[in-house]
Amino acid sequence: MVQSRYDLAILGGGPGGYVAAIRAAQLGMSVVVIERDHLGGVCLNWGCIPTKALLRSAEVMRLARHGDTFGLDIDSPRFDIAAVVGRSRKVADRLSRGVRHLLSKHDVTVIKGEGQLAGPGKVRVGETLLEAGHIVLATGARPRELANVKADERIIWTYRKAMVPETMPASVIVIGSGAIGIEFASFYRDMGADVTVIEVVDRILPLEDEEISSIARKSFEKQGISVHTGSLVHEVGTSTDSASVNITDGAGEEHLLSAERVILAVGIVGNTENLGLEDTGIKVSQGHVAVNRWLETGEEGVFAIGDLAGPPWLAHKASHEGIIVVERIAGLDHVEPLDTGNIPGCTYCHPQIASVGLTEAAARDAGHAVRVGRFPFLGNGKAIALGDDEGMVKTVFDADTGELLGAHMIGAEVTELIHGFAIARTLETTEAELMTTVFPHPTLSEMMGESVLAAYGRALHI
Repeated sequence: MVQSRYDLAILGGGPGGYVAAIRAAQLGMSVVVIERDHLGGVCLNWGCIPTKALLRSAEVMRLARHGDTFGLDIDSPRFDIAAVVGRSRKVADRLSRGVRHLLSKHDVTVIKGEGQLAGPGKVRVGETLLEAGHIVLATGARPRELANVKADERIIWTYRKAMVPETMPASVIVIGSGAIGIEFASFYRDMGADVTVIEVVDRILPLEDEEISSIARKSFEKQGISVHTGSLVHEVGTSTDSASVNITDGAGEEHLLSAERVILAVGIVGNTENLGLEDTGIKVSQGHVAVNRWLETGEEGVFAIGDLAGPPWLAHKASHEGIIVVERIAGLDHVEPLDTGNIPGCTYCHPQIASVGLTEAAARDAGHAVRVGRFPFLGNGKAIALGDDEGMVKTVFDADTGELLGAHMIGAEVTELIHGFAIARTLETTEAELMTTVFPHPTLSEMMGESVLAAYGRALHI
């Protein structure tokens, strides 16, 4: 028996689901969000936000250790890992409560539980049957495991346990060098642990521009992080309080590595189970729900967004997809499908890494003749004043049209700078507009302008 009817039912209250709900409410729809855990999803509760709180503590610790660089006498800085973790959890809780307030403010109904499709236009939550004009699946994803390595959350951790260590391990092995793996490697190294990173492909941060990956590796190794690329993990053995990891490196040589803890960071897989997809036209491919460019599944009236719908696995991508779906349902004019080439990616390690658009190699592979500009942090006054002059801003242009094809950065606060190039790509900006843009002085953003000038042989400060 149908107990309630809504214009829109959303399964999942993460950054895709709750943003879609708010936008739908703004457009006059009646909305219900079904969430089995905490509002804000993995990103807010166990991902993006709490990890940044941890990394902020690590940054303060790192700066304190080098206080003499800034003329400060800081005697033997120490940390309380329980307090560091506690602050991170408080930040996450505060924002989760904020999401609940926003949904309440927009009169969005929130039901705690697991939702399942129960026929055309119907969703079941426990014993309750809901009816909805449209349904959005936004159930997110969970850590992927290796076939031969399973997380026990005691010695072998997923990101969830790695965020709440009860004690600081003396040594950590991170398997996987994407954004999640590198952020944890950076956090634990800054907090004093010996860190080793293992990556199966031939370079770390494999989605980034190859030149940026190379600079990052040199920086990490300078910090004392050991890096093994082109390496295959054969086995992870555990004892009472340590692990041994058997790998074969790119040269075919075997190594036996040991550490107190292992962090698995080898990607994610969509939460497609128990959604009632079996008797629908919805297809699952490689652990994700298949959708078209409008995020429509194979079942009429059912959409999928965010991590559930595949890469890039980014919270801001999920939020934007939620808005697209809702505005499409509402019949708004000028709704455009998402161009994933304009989605910036950020890694909050030290040094930070950020990018948008094509890498230099991808641009060349796509047939572009390119102009490439590079500007180093050591040529920027603000970076030198900050005591953080390691890094580079790199821009890639089409040599014939001047189109900005991609931008890639490594260095202090680049995650706060990349949006400038993201806007430029959205506006289809060429080098001409960027060259006539006035960048304030003294700021790190000046390097963005200089990298554009460098691509055309006009850099002023190198």
